[in-house]
Parts: sequence; C-alpha cells; structure tokens
Amino acid sequence: MKSLKKFLASKSYISVPLILTETNHFEISAKINGVSGRFILDTGASNTCVGMDKIEFFHMVSEVSEIKAAGAGATEMETLVSAKNKIQIGEWKKKKQKIVLFDLVHVNQALTSHNSLPVDGIIGADILKKGKAVIDYDKKLLFLKPR
Repeated sequence: MKSLKKFLASKSYISVPLILTETNHFEISAKINGVSGRFILDTGASNTCVGMDKIEFFHMVSEVSEIKAAGAGATEMETLVSAKNKIQIGEWKKKKQKIVLFDLVHVNQALTSHNSLPVDGIIGADILKKGKAVIDYDKKLLFLKPR
C-alpha cells in the first residue's frame, strides 16, 4: 500500500510540516500578505484569526464586525474583520481571504504558561476546507490541495 504522502502527492497535494507544541497543539508557519507568522492549526475554529495587535504587522485593513468570538474559556469577545488578504501555507496560496481579528492574549498566556511560544493567529476550518486538508497526525504533516 502507498504511503499517505505518496498517495496525496499523486493527487497534487502539497505537504506542510507541523510542529507539536508542549500544549499538544499543532503549530504551523504561514504568510499573510507576504509576512511570515506562527499559527496554531485548529480544526475546531470556524474562522482563521489573527491577533488584533498584528493588524499592522500583517499589513491588514480591518473593519468593524458583528461576529463575536468565543473559545478557550472566553466568550462574546469583540472582533474586527479583514477581507482580501493573501495567505500562503507552504506552496498553497489563497487570495481574497477573510480573516477575523480578535484579542489573542488569553490564548498566548495559556501557551506561554506551558513553555510554548506565543502565536500570531489561528488557522481555522475555513482554510482547511478550501484546501481540502488532510492531517497526518503520526507524521506531523498537513496536506493541502492547490486550486
């Protein structure tokens, strides 16, 4: 039987390495608007998010959002939204990506309290669905299918 990596490569998927953190999260490198950052891969997050303190860092244009964020013990958090962003994960690219912006202080406090580095954001299910993602937990690889 072919390995998963070989099978998905035959279907034109690209692979991206994942780093398992001390908190058992997978961390991934990605670029937003050409700027590299550190992100948690979160299949349970409906949207890809970036910390509000990183708006200028990633050259994002934001606007007020009606969306309320919830997660990791916090609810009803105010958000902004940024449309038309370019995101790149490995060789996989997406233009015109909407990204939710909210305060990631509670997420980064939890990470740093467990000897993990803080992150710039979260790669959520919106990106994973668009990329027809497959996660190989054993080999610590994310596979995405280019359009």
